[in-house]
Amino acid sequence: MTFILKLNILALFTLISISVIAQEKAVPVFKEGEAQIVEDFNTPKKWIRHDLFVETTFDTDGDGKLDRMHVDVTRPYQTDTEGLKLPVIYESSPYYAGVAPDVEGLFWDVKHELGEIGKERVHPKVVRKGNRPIISNSQIATWVPRGYIVVHSSSPGTGLSQGAPTVGGDNESLAPKAVIDWLNGRAKGYTEPYGNEEVKAYWSTGKVGMTGTSYNGTIPLAAATTGVEGLEVIIPVAPNTSYYHYYRSNGLVRSPGGYLGEDIDVLYDYIHSGDESKRAHNNTKIRDTEMKNGMDRITGDYNDFWAGRDYLNDMKPMKAALLMSHGFNDWNVMPEHSYRIYKKAKEMGLETSIYYHQLGHGGPPPVSMMNKWFTHYLHGIDNGIENESNKAWIVREDDKMENPTPYKDFPNPDAEDITLYLTSGAPEVGGLTTTKIPNQNTETLIDNFSFNGEALAKAEITSHRLLYVTPKLSKDIHISGVPKITVKLASSKPAANLSVWLVSLPWNEGRKVKITDNIITRGWADPQNNKSMTNSEPLELGKFYEITFNLQPDDQVIKAGQQIGLMIFSSDKDFTLHPKPGTKLVIDLDGTSLILPIVGGSEAFKDAIFID
Repeated sequence: MTFILKLNILALFTLISISVIAQEKAVPVFKEGEAQIVEDFNTPKKWIRHDLFVETTFDTDGDGKLDRMHVDVTRPYQTDTEGLKLPVIYESSPYYAGVAPDVEGLFWDVKHELGEIGKERVHPKVVRKGNRPIISNSQIATWVPRGYIVVHSSSPGTGLSQGAPTVGGDNESLAPKAVIDWLNGRAKGYTEPYGNEEVKAYWSTGKVGMTGTSYNGTIPLAAATTGVEGLEVIIPVAPNTSYYHYYRSNGLVRSPGGYLGEDIDVLYDYIHSGDESKRAHNNTKIRDTEMKNGMDRITGDYNDFWAGRDYLNDMKPMKAALLMSHGFNDWNVMPEHSYRIYKKAKEMGLETSIYYHQLGHGGPPPVSMMNKWFTHYLHGIDNGIENESNKAWIVREDDKMENPTPYKDFPNPDAEDITLYLTSGAPEVGGLTTTKIPNQNTETLIDNFSFNGEALAKAEITSHRLLYVTPKLSKDIHISGVPKITVKLASSKPAANLSVWLVSLPWNEGRKVKITDNIITRGWADPQNNKSMTNSEPLELGKFYEITFNLQPDDQVIKAGQQIGLMIFSSDKDFTLHPKPGTKLVIDLDGTSLILPIVGGSEAFKDAIFID
């Protein structure tokens, strides 16, 4: 065999070896429009995990240096050994490093008259937890094996991230923007919080998707409102899209469900886990000045402070695709938070869809649905997600979370508003009818926070609420949309709480009660804000005022055999302030009505209440 021939054979074997190696390189795999688990990526012991500090464009802790955000990265080892570049799933949170203890006095005292302020509350301190380099393990097991890199960051003033927590301030939008800029090579990352050794995201394609639940779901929206390049898609789950809507309702000081007495400064204390040496400065600047001067627990009015923490006002630059997720029975972050953003995104022409379920706080879309959205927008796979004719996915009352029913939209396009009027019945039960009966006069309720909403709804006779019900339904009724109520009332005091529940009766009790069985939806308002959300005026005793406001969005089927009830009362024990019992609200029945969005409209409603 000649020397030349040997060289040719050697070259041939080399080419074959290179080809085999190339074929064996790990790459994402897609099937039916979804990224599949790749065994070469599903190797937790080989994952590369490291952290760094991304420089932002702001200094909120007053040390004269640009704040840096603490970021961790989890990626397949092939991003180093094979030069593989992958898109990023990113979650940010103020909770990763721990929260304040639930000590007595943490929340505002709610037992006082309206227009007064409760006694000074306790300010607990957060003991920071966690060790470098791992900030969180969320999202990793789901997405890294499917060909993504997972990134986490602690929000400003929490954990090892510098700056001050602002609970919806601009820095909480600009912080994730900086991280996305770093993933695209537009911002600098460093190995240490004050060091100069840079870290490059050479393994990133620059395409980023964000998700998270509650506060962690708010931050993706905050980032998207900056219009940052590279943020292609967000999947917020139960996000708080407006801190006013979280802590107030139509001018009324109202707590989120389960956290009576919480307000924005309480949440500030709860998450303030950052550098202990910076906390005094942050407390003085943010909590004790900006928040104290702006949050206004006296009137509950909407003002510039709250407007600056309402992401609906910041959406103009947004261009990321949006898959929104929420529960219709989330009385913590209520379903209006997602609907208002979804509605605006559609108006802006953004690619958007919404997933609603019937449970409470939290509840992401099925992994398969999230997978398709991330696969399309981050990997560029044409799986038709943007061409879906159905934009709303709603889990029906008896279905599992992974089995939503598709609809053209929410509200259901086949829903029409019907107006229901009141007929007298106090202190027992009055009626709800589609026919307006004139000269119904007035009915009176007496405020008493000692009775919660459930007790009032179940009571056969009580002076502490007014209750109006439809005839018993002979067929199911499908409510879809945003109910609206107009109440004409007079008060015996200059200020009063106004609470409204829409209920399904008879009230169901026992171990098998479902979350959808009794409360359909609810709403709250301050009668002093009958003309404006930004300016409340004391009520003249005995003078009638008309106030109109929305109840929480809903999509629910009320079963045959039930009655739909409208309950009007004053203080809601679990949500509002607790003034001394005794305030009288006089309701003008002729000037009070309920607008209910019904699939099939008035014909469907009349058919369901028809009595042979």
